[in-house]
Amino acid sequence: MLPHQFFKLLSDETRVRCLMLIERETCLSVGELTEALQESQPKISRHLAQLRSSGILVNVRQGQWVFYRLSDQLPGWMKKLIDDLVASNCLKTEYQHDIERLHAIQARPVCCQ
Repeated sequence: MLPHQFFKLLSDETRVRCLMLIERETCLSVGELTEALQESQPKISRHLAQLRSSGILVNVRQGQWVFYRLSDQLPGWMKKLIDDLVASNCLKTEYQHDIERLHAIQARPVCCQ
């Protein structure tokens, strides 16, 4: 993937929020992201499909659950940008409510990875 394609994918707030939470938590299900971002399941699934088809995310099927995580095949520059984004203060300020809602979910499913 070329840099302009990567940044175009990140031009959508929902995809950025999904990506940041997945990188922070390592592995998340569609249901967890739906709850944390307070968006509809079809919307979250559509954005995850775009990130998956681009090679940024991979899905892991575990029984009835489908979990998403960052691909191990990402180029170094892309992984560094994602890591820097997650480490920045914007995750602690602008998107803190996403993290709080995620951690408030009762009986979260566990990804075996």
